[in-house]
Parts: sequence; structure tokens; C-alpha cells
Amino acid sequence: MQLHDLKPAPGSNHRRKIVGRGIGSGHGKTSTRGSKGQAKHGQVNPNFEGGQTPLHRRLPQVRGFKPINKKIYAIVNIRELESLEGISEVTVESLIHAGLIRDCRDGLKILGNGELTKKLSVTAVKFSGAAKQKIEAAGGSVTVG
Repeated sequence: MQLHDLKPAPGSNHRRKIVGRGIGSGHGKTSTRGSKGQAKHGQVNPNFEGGQTPLHRRLPQVRGFKPINKKIYAIVNIRELESLEGISEVTVESLIHAGLIRDCRDGLKILGNGELTKKLSVTAVKFSGAAKQKIEAAGGSVTVG
């Protein structure tokens, strides 16, 4: 088979519909629009559903808004830091490597759920008040950054 042997599949090519060129063309007089009504005279609104209640009125209204600059933090609790073995410096990279978080979009936030007995140096973008207290009470340090 050569490039010049290629042809479209039989029946896949259609002749262009030429309307409004007289009765002999087969698409004359009303130009395939029918005899009366909105579709004949002008353009029908594409959302019009023939008198049925339109989709945009059938759906429930959604209140409020979505902020376009919302921050999404990777969240880790104190009890998860307690379960880390052999890590004294807690950073985003060390948590990803340990499998506690998958990715860090807008930063890491440490929350104060659980108890901490280890001395850890934690670097994160945000800390809750309780988390900061518990890390410092265990002899660790908190770095915002």
C-alpha cells in the first residue's frame, strides 16, 4: 500500500448541504427549517428546552464563594512526629521521605494533637499554639520558615 492508494472509508464523506437555492436543489423554499415557529424566523436559544423547566432552574443554588487564593497546607499532628524514628530535624523533605505527607503545596502546618516526648527541631510555615508549646516543653525548637 502506498500513500496515493489511501482513500476514505466508503460512506464517510458527505456532500455539503446547500440550502436556499431553489426547489430543484431539494433544499429550497424553507431551506430545511420547517414551516412555522421560532426556529424558522430566528435563532433559538441553545439553552431552551421546549418549555420544560431549564436545567439551570432545576439545579439547587450553591451559596457562598470559593476564595481564589486559598492556602492549602500539609497538616501533621504532634502524635505523628512522636512516631518518627531516628529523625531529630523535622522538615518537609524528611516528612515526605518518612511517608507522613505526600506533597507540600503552600507549606507545612503542625497541629497539637497528641503528646511529644522527643526533643525535635521542627521547621514549618505554621504552628498551632498547642503544638508550639508541646515541642518547646519537650526541649525541642520551633522554626517558622
